[in-house]
Amino acid sequence: MNIARIARGLLVPVLIMGAFLALEATGLAQCSMCRASLAGSNNPFFIRNFNIAVLVLLTPPVAIFCSIFIVLKRHSAPEDDATDPDPPTP
Repeated sequence: MNIARIARGLLVPVLIMGAFLALEATGLAQCSMCRASLAGSNNPFFIRNFNIAVLVLLTPPVAIFCSIFIVLKRHSAPEDDATDPDPPTP
């Protein structure tokens, strides 16, 4: 159930970011070399596709980074005290 709640919480920011990127008409490249190559282009379709390509290439590293933290969080969670073989005596 927690994963569904987290997914719903992330859905709104992702949709907002996607809307901003879809409506972006100018080429805001990620680095100076990319910006220089886009500055010479007057084709808005090329610029839009270039920005989408940057996002597509960014997805795998972000997914790997997030999955590492999810695995670490699951393995560092404390175990249930009810299964403790030696309960504390008062």
